[in-house]
Amino acid sequence: MKNVKQIWQETVKQLEKVYDRREAENISYLLLEDAFGLSKTAILFEEEKEIDSDQLSGYIQRLLLYEPIQYVIGIADFFGRKFHIAPGALIPRPETEELVSLIIKENKVQNPKILDVGVGSGCIAITLALELNASVFGTDVSKEAIAIAEKNARELNANVRFYHSNILTENLPESELDILVSNPPYIPQMEFDKMAKNVTDFEPELALFVPDDDPLIFYKRIAEEGLNTLKKGGKLYFEIHEDFGEEVKAYLQNAGYSNVVIHQDMQGKERMVSAVKV
Repeated sequence: MKNVKQIWQETVKQLEKVYDRREAENISYLLLEDAFGLSKTAILFEEEKEIDSDQLSGYIQRLLLYEPIQYVIGIADFFGRKFHIAPGALIPRPETEELVSLIIKENKVQNPKILDVGVGSGCIAITLALELNASVFGTDVSKEAIAIAEKNARELNANVRFYHSNILTENLPESELDILVSNPPYIPQMEFDKMAKNVTDFEPELALFVPDDDPLIFYKRIAEEGLNTLKKGGKLYFEIHEDFGEEVKAYLQNAGYSNVVIHQDMQGKERMVSAVKV
């Protein structure tokens, strides 16, 4: 039996070799909770627990190579739920939770029909299905991502139908939608070298990057499809790159959408856009 707080302190000390103190502490809490079932309360009260030190050491070595904690433990927290996560799907971000919150806040329709383009782990589609009692569908070009999303839907008891589909070359598989949502790839390739190693070395490029000469490629295509698949008065929601808010807004207005609004995240960055089909 070992003192849990001491284990946590030793883990933090190891991780401080590559992370700052606060991040090392947060990662250590997540690791001990999700991989070993040790709550923050157990750590604070210095409980005695049995722990596999070899397994812990293996996890720490992966973290020291900048592998994201979510991939190391295979779990990501999103909207109060735990989602299975693997390198075939993007790790859910806090701003994506804010996008989901915005959709829930603005839509009080009974049993809305929703389609999520580029589902990844399924966090948006599954959360909306559960929170809005909605009929939800999702598409992704990656079969690996769809497999992860389907597993999450099963385990969280969410009724979501997933389609393997490429939005750039295929039409959306559903119509008469109340809501069309997407967190598509939006990072210009030129930004690759500026990004953290834990992103560029481990997360799927397919879900992150767009051509430098056409960074709005996915927004344009999804907006075009939205004109054909959304009901009159249906809503379109995007997560966006903080530098492209005005460009996305202008494109949607020119395409014929109304009530186009740029929304800021909790850090005051322009990270979401909503629009209404006329």
